[in-house]
Amino acid sequence: MLDTLPSENFDRITRLAADIFGLPIAAVSLTDVNRQWFKSKVGVDHNEIPREKAPCANVAETKKPFVIRDFQQDDCYVDSTLGCAGIRFYAGAPLVTADGYALGALCVLGTEPRDVTDKEMATLCDLAAMVMDQVELTHALGRIEPCSGLPNRFQLMNDLTDSALRADVGERIISLLDLAQTEQFERLSRVLGPSHFDTVIHAVSSLLTEHVGPNATPYHVGPTQFAFFAPDNSDVESYMILLKGLLCEIEGDSDTQISMTPAIGMVSYDPQTMLPEDILRSLQSAVQDARESSAKIELFSPAMDLRHRRNFRILQDFRSALAASDQLSLVFQPRLDVATGEIRSAEALLRWDHPVLGPISPVEFIPVVEASAFARELTDWVMHKAISHISVWGKRGLRFKLSLNLLALNLEEGDFFERLMSKLVLFDVEPNQIELELTETVMMKETEGAFGLLNQLKTAGVQLAIDDFGTGYSSLAYLQKLPADVVKIDRSFVAEMENGNRERVLVRSMIDLSHSLGYRVVAEGVETQEAANLLEVLGCDEIQGYWLSRPVRSEALLDWLIARQRPVVLLAG
Repeated sequence: MLDTLPSENFDRITRLAADIFGLPIAAVSLTDVNRQWFKSKVGVDHNEIPREKAPCANVAETKKPFVIRDFQQDDCYVDSTLGCAGIRFYAGAPLVTADGYALGALCVLGTEPRDVTDKEMATLCDLAAMVMDQVELTHALGRIEPCSGLPNRFQLMNDLTDSALRADVGERIISLLDLAQTEQFERLSRVLGPSHFDTVIHAVSSLLTEHVGPNATPYHVGPTQFAFFAPDNSDVESYMILLKGLLCEIEGDSDTQISMTPAIGMVSYDPQTMLPEDILRSLQSAVQDARESSAKIELFSPAMDLRHRRNFRILQDFRSALAASDQLSLVFQPRLDVATGEIRSAEALLRWDHPVLGPISPVEFIPVVEASAFARELTDWVMHKAISHISVWGKRGLRFKLSLNLLALNLEEGDFFERLMSKLVLFDVEPNQIELELTETVMMKETEGAFGLLNQLKTAGVQLAIDDFGTGYSSLAYLQKLPADVVKIDRSFVAEMENGNRERVLVRSMIDLSHSLGYRVVAEGVETQEAANLLEVLGCDEIQGYWLSRPVRSEALLDWLIARQRPVVLLAG
């Protein structure tokens, strides 16, 4: 409460005390380390006085009412700050919490000597009790979660800070229980109503209170999250066993079984070296890692935390990368027609050269961006750049086809088709010069809208390819459903071909099955002459990989084509 704004709830009591005693000065005085600070005051201009020789400090230290009839007749206080300021009379009643801690005093002061009756002191003590009612109420409103009755995140932060100030030493263990993911919580509240959720919170609060014992308390730090300390001198491995039992107990409770997947994150920390903010952030990191583990309990990992923080940096910096002219770029990996030796098309691949982190692999940054609000902007940037390259090549006499990777989110965008078509018109590029690759993740968006978009693209002349074929459990089923033109065999199968007959038979089966369904087959990840020769024997239509060419920039691709002295196929308009 120190240094907080004035409050009418306190001022009302202070005014009443001054009126009852008929004195010009009254205050709610809180005792700090070196000062007396006035939460409420009447007849005083300043907000604090030194604690030394302050009568309110005596009240706080003794927890008893205290009266100075005349400062000039009191050897201790005659030269105090108040005595020197002309104060002659003081009466103070202690402000004591329910658990016996004295915070300061409610005091009245006058500029003339004065006697005080027992009735007046009893009244002053009653008014002090009213002040403490307001203190406790203010404390509860700001520090207690009404739903559970447990201390909240602000109280936990205070307690962590106090632990450091007390110079507590040795490793401590703190855990964070997360009952449900956000979507589970929202679904639960929507279906069962808030009263059921309150029942769950009360049940878990009781379990945790029993778990930490009578000398500790859990904290309700979020709608579905609870933090709690392990007993002193606990070691991580032994305490993790106890947490597993606690998790089983929570999962087995009838009130928490529906639509909830509890997880627990742990942090082992030194109060003297780790800031409270970092402890709470590390707890959140640990509990997210726990959600991805089979045990649903994880100890904070600095390495995993570093990865999460890097992902955040990537996401934070991606907006500026989109606006910059020298960070994002496209490179192109050509595809070879096995039968004719012609270069018919290339795959456009995104690269990011971060000004601080250096080159960032698309395997790292694309999943991060794809799950964010920047996914749409990323798609538009790639489409714009890729189609503009096709246009530039066309003006140089090369009518080329580019393959672009489609994000899962694109199938949910109602205007994706219009955006793609508008860019084709802008750069005077034909739809059949674009091939969109769909991965297993994209194909799992089995909705009427998704298939409607794919059929719309197919009708317009845009080609579709099934990427990473063979890696997804439902690929065969989707071969019958998707209006695709091309199947791209994943590089992992191509790499295994030279290891044995079974691996070659598997690739042959993929090629034969795709051909029987009317697909053209492209093999990715071809890195050796032997693999290229084998794919030709197996009947593969096109190959792509380092054996043919690494991904290169636009000018390098054109130079490479000229150097090969191969004809470039002019696709029919």
